[in-house]
Amino acid sequence: MFSQLAFPVFEQCIKDYHVHDNIDQPVSNPYPKEQIEHLLYLKNWIDTVQWHFEDLIRDPEIDPVEALKLKRRIDAYNQQRTDMVEFIDSYFLQKYADVTPKPSAKINSESPAWAIDRFSILALKIYHMREEATRVDATPEHRAACQTKLDILLEQKIDLSSAIDDLLNDIASGDKYMKVYKQMKMYNDEALNPVLYQGKK
Repeated sequence: MFSQLAFPVFEQCIKDYHVHDNIDQPVSNPYPKEQIEHLLYLKNWIDTVQWHFEDLIRDPEIDPVEALKLKRRIDAYNQQRTDMVEFIDSYFLQKYADVTPKPSAKINSESPAWAIDRFSILALKIYHMREEATRVDATPEHRAACQTKLDILLEQKIDLSSAIDDLLNDIASGDKYMKVYKQMKMYNDEALNPVLYQGKK
């Protein structure tokens, strides 16, 4: 099952990041480039750094100049996240290229890689909620509330794992087919964002 391959990769990546817990540390991907695990690790690394960007920018004491710099980095990482999702979908398109969809085949509401994107972020939620549920300097009430949330996240992990595996099995059997749309984000494109192209006049 693909979910059983992917989630441990995400957990390893999150653990590796928190050895130094530094948004500027370079990624050290332990998987060969020809393996899907390499893409999954890199995807989760982007998500993990982004997670900590989002923490930092919410600091009420952050310097406005530094906040703007951080916002630019967040935008860049958002684009990397989208690019990586599309790259992972390309892997699945190639993997199932020889499958002929059945006449009754249907399209899914999201591609496999966008479901995996949610799976990667769920791994981060579980990691950080578990930290809060076991934080020794927190109140018992805080830990209990976080444990309740962690239990829900772990249930969601089971459900999302099943949904991802079912989707891939359906694609492999021809019961569903893949159709990938590029995200076509407009706000980073100088030709499409009015603030950018009007500023060039």
